[in-house]
Amino acid sequence: MKTLTQVMAAVSVSLVLAGCGADGEPVQPTLNANVGVGTSGAHVGGGVGLNKGPIGVYVGL
Repeated sequence: MKTLTQVMAAVSVSLVLAGCGADGEPVQPTLNANVGVGTSGAHVGGGVGLNKGPIGVYVGL
């Protein structure tokens, strides 16, 4: 689980830096996080994405 958290953090930082507006206007990133609890245990997930015009990139786990 620790590795998954580290990968998610690295992807999030990369997408935020890519959306900072180095070549033009900044792009607002989107963030999605969820936690589910059921009879088989807890599940944590989430993702981060960027949209600019017709192009969008979303990474979720």
